[in-house]
Amino acid sequence: MTSPTERGYPRPQLCRANWQSLNGEWDFALDPKAAWNEPRDVTWNARIVVPFAPETEASTVHETGFFRACWYRRTVAATTLQEGERLLLHFGAVDYVATVWCNDHLAARHEGGYTPFCVDVTPFLNGGDATIVVRADDDPQDLAKPRGKQDWQLKPHSIWYPRTTGIWQTVWTEVVPATRIDRLRWTPNLERWEIGFEAWLCGSTSGRLRMHVHLSVGDTVVADDTFTVIAGEVHRRIALSDPGIDDYRNELLWAPERPTLISAKIELWADRADRIDAVTSYTALRAVAVQRDRFVLNGRPYLLRLVLDQGYWPETGLTAPGDQALKRDVELAKAMGFNGVRKHQKVEDPRYLYWADKLGLLVWSEMPSAYRFTQASVERVSRQWTEAVTRDYSHPCVVAWVPFNESWGVPNLPDNPNERHYVQALYHLTKTLDATRPVIGNDGWESVATDMIGIHDYDSRPDRIARRYHADEVLPRLFRRERPGGRLLVLGEGAPAEQPIVLSEFGGIACTDEPGTWGYSRCSPDEFAQRYTRLLETVRSLAVLSGFCYTQFADTFQEANGLLRADREPKFPLPEIAKATRGPDPRATDAIDPLAAVGLSDDDQA
Repeated sequence: MTSPTERGYPRPQLCRANWQSLNGEWDFALDPKAAWNEPRDVTWNARIVVPFAPETEASTVHETGFFRACWYRRTVAATTLQEGERLLLHFGAVDYVATVWCNDHLAARHEGGYTPFCVDVTPFLNGGDATIVVRADDDPQDLAKPRGKQDWQLKPHSIWYPRTTGIWQTVWTEVVPATRIDRLRWTPNLERWEIGFEAWLCGSTSGRLRMHVHLSVGDTVVADDTFTVIAGEVHRRIALSDPGIDDYRNELLWAPERPTLISAKIELWADRADRIDAVTSYTALRAVAVQRDRFVLNGRPYLLRLVLDQGYWPETGLTAPGDQALKRDVELAKAMGFNGVRKHQKVEDPRYLYWADKLGLLVWSEMPSAYRFTQASVERVSRQWTEAVTRDYSHPCVVAWVPFNESWGVPNLPDNPNERHYVQALYHLTKTLDATRPVIGNDGWESVATDMIGIHDYDSRPDRIARRYHADEVLPRLFRRERPGGRLLVLGEGAPAEQPIVLSEFGGIACTDEPGTWGYSRCSPDEFAQRYTRLLETVRSLAVLSGFCYTQFADTFQEANGLLRADREPKFPLPEIAKATRGPDPRATDAIDPLAAVGLSDDDQA
């Protein structure tokens, strides 16, 4: 019998058995001027397929024009609740401000288009059906809110894509006890060979409560402990048996080449031996760090081979067509020889992170940008970035946080000290929320606070790339004189003596003659394999780099510079892409066969 996680549970690191997806058809209405304030005002005149945004074809609405708000309605059949049980209504993400009613009662309001929220609708049920109404407010011209790659012009232009309004991740309900496990956090520690475990309860915490934690890898039990709940919380360090020998230690460590997960069963018990709540989760034993000029995974220098992934699909926008599409994207990245992705301007669906955890793919997690520097944008980005880091803290695949990209939202960074303080503040806030991962304060250029230097350089000439980064004296010259993209790489006095340097955007080669498409450079389809191979050979030869990130994973609307077409068809055979990406180094191999990973044969690659 498969676990809830394997069956597509939307919150993969805190799963319960009694849940129901509300994806599917809902009543729908556009509210172009945001004129309606209450459910009774709405004229319901359409249907929509949730969780696809109304701008997408898959939603069946496919409205790509400007509108300020839209409305959703669905009636959920009565749920039988035992004494003390609660019914929770979950939203994975609603862009941008969501107001929720249940049976005509105002139930919740949430601001932020990329983070989840939950509503306890039990007080509004009255023993019968539940009619859920959601209003989504999303001003298409507001540039002071985190919007990522969503265009503010009528039609997508340059590097910006169609807008995403309203519900775009799974909506679901679950039945929970009145006193329950509300949140978990896992923190591995290789130095002490232990797993940090934290849990927070919701509801009444009177009386003596105990929490039982069972950890296992396959059929092997690695920990089985019971803790007393104090003040509604548990904070414990679970020591594991350290075999001492590297060969045996490595079997338990998580890495892209061997993504070992530790399964967890957590139970909450009352003093009189009654089980109150039970959830399943998982964690992993792994460490990421920066040591001088190298990124380090599990105590060893590790070359990052990343690909920039926008996370869009042609007919479904920011929402994946389904869970298997998320899994396939992870498999395809590995099949192309990459060991990680930089998720660009998107807080990705937790189901993607689950498959990256399970299959072994590193993830740089990036905050979608606001484009204006205002008090409102500072407050919005800070609050929503905190929510994103909190949501994804326990995923072993996440190895770096990126709060800013290319000075977006801080356009006068060299000259405006307030903007520099903002970047520094968000860097330190991120380090406060998570001291275990590197933070790239502003990826691309103009670094003012960072653990790694990210450089964006779309020079189409490999020989110039080689000259720029391939020399003994490259560091002082690079930080003093070179300006990829016309920008200084580091702001402030002096330059970092030893920090990892990652070429975190380069390439962007388009190989299409389709009108209206573009890339940072262009070649014919027949030349593409040779161009990519030569460029990657050059970049891999640059000893100064601790890693690289190629632009990009797949064609995205008008930006046709992917290694894959928008439908995920490779532009040249996957084994050849993988060979060019990894090179001849026998250590740079993945644990899975590139073709088997996506269910393809050699014949399929022709």
